[in-house]
Amino acid sequence: NQQEVDFVIGDQLAIEVKAKERVSGRDAKGLRAIAEEGVFRKLYLVSLDSERRFDDGITYLPWREFLSELWAGKLNLK
Repeated sequence: NQQEVDFVIGDQLAIEVKAKERVSGRDAKGLRAIAEEGVFRKLYLVSLDSERRFDDGITYLPWREFLSELWAGKLNLK
């Protein structure tokens, strides 16, 4: 369907990265499309946005929070 995401880690995570300070639902098109496959447990949209939020099964994370959670092993890659 011509949609893509930036990173896929096994069947656990799909990650979209945007170099924007304010992301919207439109920025998550690829994640929504891949969510329909029902394969991935977690969907993340990482950006320059300053606030964390959850919408439509997607976790929107500021990039610093994402890296902090990744390095601390909090993203549940198992």
